[in-house]
Amino acid sequence: MKIVLIGTAWPYRGGLAAFNERLIAAFNEEGHQGAITTFTLQYPNVFFPGKTQLSTSPAPQHVSIQRAVNSIAPWNWYAVGNAIQKQKPDIVIIKYWTPLMAPCFGTIARIIRKNKHTQVICIADNIIPHERHFWDNWLTRYFIGGVDAFVLMSNTVLQDLARFDRKKLRAVNPHPLFDNFGEAVSKAEACTFLKLDPEKNYILFFGFIRDYKGLDVLIEAFNQTHADCDLIIAGEFYADRTAYDDQIAKSPKRNNIHRFHNFIPDGAVKYFFCAADAVVQPYKHATQSGVTQIAYHFDVPMIVTNTGGLAELVPNQVVGLVTEVNDEKIALAIDTLYTNDNLQKFRANMASEKSRFSWSRMTETILGLYRRLR
Repeated sequence: MKIVLIGTAWPYRGGLAAFNERLIAAFNEEGHQGAITTFTLQYPNVFFPGKTQLSTSPAPQHVSIQRAVNSIAPWNWYAVGNAIQKQKPDIVIIKYWTPLMAPCFGTIARIIRKNKHTQVICIADNIIPHERHFWDNWLTRYFIGGVDAFVLMSNTVLQDLARFDRKKLRAVNPHPLFDNFGEAVSKAEACTFLKLDPEKNYILFFGFIRDYKGLDVLIEAFNQTHADCDLIIAGEFYADRTAYDDQIAKSPKRNNIHRFHNFIPDGAVKYFFCAADAVVQPYKHATQSGVTQIAYHFDVPMIVTNTGGLAELVPNQVVGLVTEVNDEKIALAIDTLYTNDNLQKFRANMASEKSRFSWSRMTETILGLYRRLR
């Protein structure tokens, strides 16, 4: 099969790029001809909350990446759409995560489909965005109209899609394992890299810091814990950090909170997960999370809130704990981790549980939709 993925990839950074590159690598490993068409401009700086959109990591090997898409230039959408239409790929995959990309992706998809050969399949991180605007529904409807079928990575997003469309083909496939951040290292090596004390216990909050991710709830929960552990916060702020800084400054445990507030490059990710006893995702609302799949790769137990699709990925009392979006409940979950050998028990269950998150399952779901469309 000839497959083109349109979406974020190197030299852009972050989980979207990591997912797309790993997916096309999986197709290529299976003998298909996969390539990525990525951006020349992804976000105008006014819409980007971080410090830089570009990666400092080297380009991925064995993945063909072409920079062609300007997300805010309609004349470019027609040029890109026409170019891919003439290539006649069997499948075009669009990784969709925000309505801001709907005009660009929706227009390109419509042009490609005019060749009467290519099937356009969307992998949707979200249908309804975490941070909402009045234009979201209109833009989302426009994008959905240009797609033939959907892969949703949680039942929450499946239900969200039904608010806009009930007829097009769809399938649910959980977010595959993020196994592209290297092999695990010892806790001693990880702590040496991070300049932390390897004799201490650590819980980890990892990823871009946005208000919906509930870091404020976790800090308050950490203040209430009885467990002998420190908190690592690792990730760049995509929200106003003032309130978080003030909250930490007032915390009675501020000396036990370790902050790494730059973007974490791919090569450093393993050190944070290998230093941690557990990952905590105190999200106020969610769909699914790539952080969960990094934790699975490194066999790190988790605490997640019962929101969106997180509980689908982390069965309670198997590889971690599911709790409510409540500081007292999260504090109790942290304390529970460090009692009755729970950490050891959850870690022992990781191998069997993560087997359901293979990349081959994702590729087969996409190919299965293609066969049904034909």
